[in-house]
Amino acid sequence: MKLNIFTRIIVGLLFLGSIIGSCSEDFLVEEPPHIIAAESLYESVDGFENGLNGMYSLVRKQREGRNGPNYLLGEIMMNGNDNLCTNHADGFARVAQQWGERNNPTNWDMVATFDWAYEIVNAANTLIHRAEQSDINWAANGMTAEENKNRILAEAHAIRAWAYRHLAFLWGDVPLSLEESKGSNVKTDWQRAPVEEVWAQIKKDLLFSEKHLAIEPSVEGKISRGAVQHYLSELYLIDNKPDSALFWVNKCINTPEYKLITERYGVRSDQPGVPFMDMFYPGNTNRSEGNTESLWTWQYEFETAGGGGSIMRRWHISRYNDLNIDGVTPLELTFDRGGRPRARMALTKFAIDLYDAEDDRGSQYAIRKFYILKDADQNDTGKADQLPEGYSYGDTIRMDWSEDITYETRNRRDWPHSRKWEVSHAGDVNGNENFNDQAYLRLADTYLLKAEAQLQLGDEAGAAETINVVRRRANAPEISSGEVDIDFILDERSRELVVEEERRYTLLRTGKWLERTRLYNHNGGQYVTERDKLFPIPQKVIDANLTYPMEQNPGY
Repeated sequence: MKLNIFTRIIVGLLFLGSIIGSCSEDFLVEEPPHIIAAESLYESVDGFENGLNGMYSLVRKQREGRNGPNYLLGEIMMNGNDNLCTNHADGFARVAQQWGERNNPTNWDMVATFDWAYEIVNAANTLIHRAEQSDINWAANGMTAEENKNRILAEAHAIRAWAYRHLAFLWGDVPLSLEESKGSNVKTDWQRAPVEEVWAQIKKDLLFSEKHLAIEPSVEGKISRGAVQHYLSELYLIDNKPDSALFWVNKCINTPEYKLITERYGVRSDQPGVPFMDMFYPGNTNRSEGNTESLWTWQYEFETAGGGGSIMRRWHISRYNDLNIDGVTPLELTFDRGGRPRARMALTKFAIDLYDAEDDRGSQYAIRKFYILKDADQNDTGKADQLPEGYSYGDTIRMDWSEDITYETRNRRDWPHSRKWEVSHAGDVNGNENFNDQAYLRLADTYLLKAEAQLQLGDEAGAAETINVVRRRANAPEISSGEVDIDFILDERSRELVVEEERRYTLLRTGKWLERTRLYNHNGGQYVTERDKLFPIPQKVIDANLTYPMEQNPGY
């Protein structure tokens, strides 16, 4: 008999593997695993911190590979839209370039994403449930018992809301589980809660969290109050309450500790570049390193406790080292060029062409549009680039985006890419992962939510000024109130947040996914239909719900 996804996470301890592995060996001696380990873990603030660490490790899997370095969980939220299309297909990229029958209830990318989101939900539920036990020593770290308890609960509620946000955008109506999963409460009669009820629970969780989270979390990687305020503003836009959305974005934007990066800073400030890109360089990403713009930074630093490896570079950067010119592959795989790429998805021509000529976000510092041929002394590997006939060291090899990527012209190696994830490890340029901390949510995104709220309220002049705050930082020309509509805001979001934001969610939320994907994505966009706005509930979940029929989304 197949196991229901909810019974697979029966004890709520799937996230404890990374925790238990770091504990002393005493837990192995004459104690049954799992339930006893959980009950002994959640007796103190330190125990709950370990539980939170496990929960955050699940969160970070969005940018990690789910099968070694393969299959980026986050791709399902980004690829197959107006600004990203499939290039070298694998994983969800195969769906995004063909849709139709490939988008089906047995597709493993959707199954894995559904499972992952509910693992996070259950990890949060476990923390929330166990925090209400009466025999916990909450006093620690110079904080009162009430402060510690509320902060831990706030983190768990915020992350549960974040996980359900994914589920609501991707599947609509989904089962709403708010209890710790244990052997005593196994269910086989789950019902899909209306998506409005799911958003209502998300709102409840976020409102509680906002009261008790810090502006500056004590530990890098934890969610901040500003991030929660950002998600509240997004939620109220979904709920068609732009006045409430404006209230929350202003609370975030007006927090003095949160500021856009407008000047060069940090590790490469003495090298040519632009302020916009400094926050993406290793050593500059965390708030403690000067990144005042980050509302939530994820930790992937190399060989650091609690870190891991991201595959954002592998998924986004073009295969420059396979570029062929007259039978010669000239470009060496180097650290300076970002290491080993696979280019599963690529910028659409539309996304590349969105920038004004003077916009820093479309410059060579931000989008790789050419390479310089280098000799052995210039390349960090000590190996010289190969010279095609007629070329010399110092010559430029330019990328070509004169024609958009289509199914017939996919597998492009000479295609521009965003340099936000152009990061590898100097000791292993052939490695699959990049080990750089990453700003997952930025204040610029919040500004653009504010512009959207202002537009909905009929304040085009205010929306234009809010957008201009973001554009001034990038040296882009200012706009007037007459230029502001929802499509301009969506264009600006792409200019600012391409390969960062979960673009599918933005387009679905604004009612523009179908229209803009069809218009601008020529390797798959022509196949999307109304049905594809929601993904199918995984068939194994439907089959395992033995005592109550679970409905499938329409069209599947």
